[in-house]
Amino acid sequence: MIVRLRSLLTQWTAVVPVVAVVLLAFTWGRDLPGVIVALVTLVLAGAVLAAVHHAEVIAHRVGEPFGSLVLAIAVTIIEVALIVTLMVDGGPKSSTLARDTVFAAVMITCNGIVGLCLLVASLRHGLAVFNAEGTGAALATVATLATLSLVFPTFTTSRPGPEFSTTQLTFAALASLVLYGLFVTTQTVRHRDYFLPITRLGEVIDVDEHANAPSARAAGISLGLLTLALVGVVGLAKGVSPTIESGVEAAGMPQSVVGVIIALLVLLPETIAAVRSARRDRVQTSLNLALGSAMASIGLTIPAVALASVWLSGPLVLGLSSTHMVLLALTVVVSSLTVVPGRATPLQGGVHLVVFAAYLELAVTP
Repeated sequence: MIVRLRSLLTQWTAVVPVVAVVLLAFTWGRDLPGVIVALVTLVLAGAVLAAVHHAEVIAHRVGEPFGSLVLAIAVTIIEVALIVTLMVDGGPKSSTLARDTVFAAVMITCNGIVGLCLLVASLRHGLAVFNAEGTGAALATVATLATLSLVFPTFTTSRPGPEFSTTQLTFAALASLVLYGLFVTTQTVRHRDYFLPITRLGEVIDVDEHANAPSARAAGISLGLLTLALVGVVGLAKGVSPTIESGVEAAGMPQSVVGVIIALLVLLPETIAAVRSARRDRVQTSLNLALGSAMASIGLTIPAVALASVWLSGPLVLGLSSTHMVLLALTVVVSSLTVVPGRATPLQGGVHLVVFAAYLELAVTP
């Protein structure tokens, strides 16, 4: 019976990504009635769960920190492609789309996902333990990338408004690529042990508790299905965005809330995967997913929109408002105090979640 249920689950996670992409092909760019929106939402939820399953298969095959890196980069690449597409089609009204999406990703990952994982792990295991060296390096990179790309444009004077000049934008794009490349090299080659889960005594856990790793063929199939699932998640999220936008407008909330909701949907696979790792007392894996996603979102989005700006007619607004800069500064300070000890209680998780709640509240009522 158990074998049959496991086989059924495997088949389900293989079928749903294909169904999601097929449904995306039939619904892309069309006005959807309520029944179809409900169907799309259902398939979207299934694609999220399928993506998490296949990401865990790949992570089990390649080990940490490669597994979390695969999921973070896969989600971000598809997200960046969606942002650039929307900016090309949206004209001047999409001038703040890249900024809003990247900042939403930073707040969701660094406060929402991190806070939730620390809370889950500390409540379940008494204390959340992680490697301060690796997590601190990731946080420093995220803070630097966010400041260079989202804060400096507000204070530069080469162009009116919170915009970079062409030279400044080129520098920010190159700096983002260089820093992200250096971090990936550090994470996977030079100091891989800094990004592996640790025990209560500080010993590195380099062996997964599962007995047998999947074969290379199974991991390759999961990689393909993961890609399909993520394409489905991002594409279907865009498909239901008009319905979300209508609901937000009817509720009298700012349109920026739509971007927050879409970012939440896109990052849902990573959120579920991170919480599962936290429940297994693999907090470092959770932090790799969260901070790696924030870093990839900035490090890949800024170069992509810099390249796209060559043929974009409208302005590219990257500078944050004063309220958002305060939230970013608070996030960096709180995260630094969380990372330094290498362990966290429910209090630290709660603090991050309160900062995230403040971001959501200010998004709804600026």
